[in-house]
Parts: sequence; C-alpha cells; structure tokens
Amino acid sequence: MIQQMTQREELQAQLISKARKQGGISYDDILAVFPDIERDVTLLDELMDSLLDAGVDVLPGSRVENDPLPDEAESIDLRQADEEDDVYEQTGRVFLKSDLIEDAGYQQALDTDDVVGLYLKEAGRVPLLTAEEEVSLAKRMEAAVLAQQQIKDYADDLSPDDVYDLKEIVIDGEMAQEHLIRANARLVISVAKKYIGRGVPFLDLIQEGNIGLIRATNKFEYRRGHKFSTYATWWIRQAVSRAVADQGRTIRVPVHMGDQLNRMRRVQLHLLQELGREPSINELAEGLDTTPDKVENLLEIARRPVSLETPIDEEGDSTFGDFVEDVNSPAPAEEVATHLLHEQLQAALDRLPPREAQILRLRYGLEDGRVYTLEEVGQTIGVTRERVRQLEAQALNRLRQSSAHIILRDYLYGE
Repeated sequence: MIQQMTQREELQAQLISKARKQGGISYDDILAVFPDIERDVTLLDELMDSLLDAGVDVLPGSRVENDPLPDEAESIDLRQADEEDDVYEQTGRVFLKSDLIEDAGYQQALDTDDVVGLYLKEAGRVPLLTAEEEVSLAKRMEAAVLAQQQIKDYADDLSPDDVYDLKEIVIDGEMAQEHLIRANARLVISVAKKYIGRGVPFLDLIQEGNIGLIRATNKFEYRRGHKFSTYATWWIRQAVSRAVADQGRTIRVPVHMGDQLNRMRRVQLHLLQELGREPSINELAEGLDTTPDKVENLLEIARRPVSLETPIDEEGDSTFGDFVEDVNSPAPAEEVATHLLHEQLQAALDRLPPREAQILRLRYGLEDGRVYTLEEVGQTIGVTRERVRQLEAQALNRLRQSSAHIILRDYLYGE
C-alpha cells in the first residue's frame, strides 16, 4: 500500500513538473498517466486538489498551439467551448454567443426533442458569474453547512428562534447553490455536446453533467482562489464520460478503454485524410505507437451490436433479422419432411406387436437417440440376445410386407 501511494505521488509530481514547463496540463495528459482516474472519484478529488495547490491550470482536451495560456484561461468563463462557438464581448467579459442553432449536433437535438430546446433556452437566460459572485455564493453555502451541523449537534439546546434563524441560513445556502448551478449550466452544455453521437441521448448527457456540476458545488473550496468553472469542468466531464461508458453501448466498455477508442478514431480520421484511403492495421499501429495486435483488439471492441429488429425500409415492415440467414437451422422443407417422417414411422410401428415395436425403437435410436445393442435390449425386455435378433428380423419382415414400406421408401430415396 505504501509503495502504491509512493508511486502515485511520483506520478503526480511528474504531472506538476510537466504542467509548469508547458504552462498548463490537459485532460489527455492526466488520463495518459492515470487511465482509471475517472472511475475513482476519491483519486480524482485528491489529484485536483494537488494540481490546484500547485497553481496548475487544467484545460480540457489536448493542448494545441491555439489553446489559451493559463493566465488567460483564468480570466474567461466559457472559452472551454468548441472552436466553432462564437463569442462576443459585453461589458469587458466573454460570453458564449452561440445559441446552439448553427451547431449540427444541437440542431438535431432541437429538431427531435422540444424539451432539449427549452432547456438550452432556459440555460442561456442566467447570466454568468464574476469571481466575486462565486465566492459570495460559496460563503453562503458554507454557512448553510455549518448551520445544518449546529442544528444537528445542538438541537436540544437551541431555542425555537435560534433554530428558525439557522434554518433560514440553510435555505439561503440551498438557494445559493442552486444559483451557482444554474449560472454554470452552459458549462454542462459545452462539455455534453462533445459526447453527442456516443449512444446516449443529448438530454441524458446534460442531466449526467448536471450531477457532476452538483458534485462540484459540494466540493468547491473558494479559499484556494481558483475559478469555479476550472474545478467544475473536471467533475462534469467525469460524470458525462462515465455515463457514456455505462449507457452508451449494449456491451459496456470501461472508461479508459473508451478513451483509447476515441484516440484511435482521431488517428484513423487523420490518416484517412492524409492517405486518401482507409489506413491499414499496421499504419494505425504506427500512428498510435502500439502493436498491430492491440489495434485489432481495439477494432474488435469498437464494433457495436446490431439489433435484429432494426427496420430496413421506411415503412418498418421488414427488419434486419428477416435478411439474416441462419446457416445452422434446417430449411423449412427439411423441417416439414422430418416431421412427416416421424409421424409415418410412428404409424408404421403402431401396426406391429408392442414388443417388436419397442425392439425396433431401441435398436434404431427412435426412443432417445441412442442405439442399443442386442444384449442391452435383451436385458430391457427380459429375453436373450438371440431372441432379440429373431424378433428384430421378424419385425422388419412385417414392415417390408406392409403398405407402410412404400411410403417410408420415398423418404429414403427422395422420390
């Protein structure tokens, strides 16, 4: 355990050193060192505290040349949005201008679900908060926690007026938390829209992001001097990415494996544009700096199951299962012929004496699929082995002389 903690601290120190050299650190950098961190809330909280204490700015995605500098990131509210988001200046602050109408993913969401459109419109009505307003709300939330604790610890010693005053502080803190959440709803949208098309409805992505936002408000420590959006983005992304991993596929894929699949898709698209064709396994392996076997494993994991009930035509009369051949299933004609043969055999055996019919059933596997020897049949019906042979020959001779053999012969020769 001590060795594990030492290794974790060494990795954190390496991250902090790298962040100071490049002026910040990205989510991809952190996931490269701690691939399972999004599944470990405690480790995530500890790492965020360490990075914030060290004065490290955490930026979403991968660092590129056009990424904002760390000190610039501290002065903006929603520059974490995608590059296609329009921004405009108003009273010296940067706001998110895009109302999501021109974004293709949002346009689809608005067209398919009016509830989503109403939510997006409502989120845009709440103005963004300044750093001072965030601190003020956080202090009210902190006072509510303390008041709640006092009510719990000293309920018997407090007068009704004191209890009333403390409850008012609790209610005020809840209102402050709600205000902080609503003011950062656009941050949830900014993160959630990057996960559109991953198998989870857009509205569900927003709700999962809101859960992460609520968790961030509960854990936010204003005394550290950092902006709430910097801290909240981590928790929102953790909640949304976990939802995609848990709900986005019929067969669940771990979070760290989903990150590897996303990286493979980016490399695959880059090579497709560069080569003008689909890259080979070896080319993908070279681009991902891994082995071809691991690439094949990722491609296999990336496959999504297809429902046999998927409609094929617009009317929905035909499904995918109607066109899938079951090579192990007998043809309908063979199935019918087998059923008729069984009925004809039963009718022919019913014409024989019961003991002779039983012998034929046992000797030819018509009873339970097993072919019994003469000795075993003799033990079953209580006669000698030779007597069984005689009765079998007699039964077969009866069948040859009956009209049933003509019908059964047709099945044998396929006439």
